[in-house]
Amino acid sequence: MPGKNFHLRTTPQETAVVADDAVGDLVRRLSDQLLKAPGDPPTDDPAQALALLHLLDHVRRAAERLQREAAVAAARAGAGYPQLGAACGMTRQGARRRWPGLFHHSDEQPTEHPMMTTPARPFDVLLVEDDVADAMLIEEALAERGARNLVQVTDGVAALEHLRGDGNARPDLIVLDLNMPRMNGRELLKILKSDEDLQTIPVVVLTTSTAPDDVTGAYSSHANAYVTKPVNLEEFEQAVQSIDAFYLDTVTRPRPRP
Repeated sequence: MPGKNFHLRTTPQETAVVADDAVGDLVRRLSDQLLKAPGDPPTDDPAQALALLHLLDHVRRAAERLQREAAVAAARAGAGYPQLGAACGMTRQGARRRWPGLFHHSDEQPTEHPMMTTPARPFDVLLVEDDVADAMLIEEALAERGARNLVQVTDGVAALEHLRGDGNARPDLIVLDLNMPRMNGRELLKILKSDEDLQTIPVVVLTTSTAPDDVTGAYSSHANAYVTKPVNLEEFEQAVQSIDAFYLDTVTRPRPRP
């Protein structure tokens, strides 16, 4: 079982310096290749700085994807969450939150067993949410669970246009807010659950409302689940990942109509 010694010839501080230099060199080369005006951003024009910020965000996402692949490889080779956490300077719980679902658990065999299968394709999620900040948090929380094709729309009208549009993938899950312009989530939910082609898609209402009428109304309209958005960011992320884990990893979903 791997321990804290990962056979590096450098100290953590030296490794950080080498990594920073390597990423800086990579970004410089990518900016020369992709940006119209490579080099240091001018102080009086935010456009190039924003372009570099956009580029760095994609580098971060690529690193996170590669990090998850490395975590899966380490788990399959026998490492557990304590070792995965130690490799990244975090606790076992931190590693579990970052890479949930790497292991199967059972009462009969309480040790951790690596998951050897991955979905044949990325899951498709339709997010009906008009709050930009909440949409970003939901996207980030879903991304940590694995490959997700997320489409976000900001109201019920746009959701129906997407669902009924030619060539659009049928979502495996719809995450629905209630309070939106044009057509709100209550109206959309009734339409979805009365449509023979769409009614089998799981719909989870994720909203700030705790009003009893909203909860009862959602279930009366056959929502599959009603989840109140937590105020705490970590709890918000955990709520989204719990929805994802249950509806995309655990349940058996119906096949779409031919």
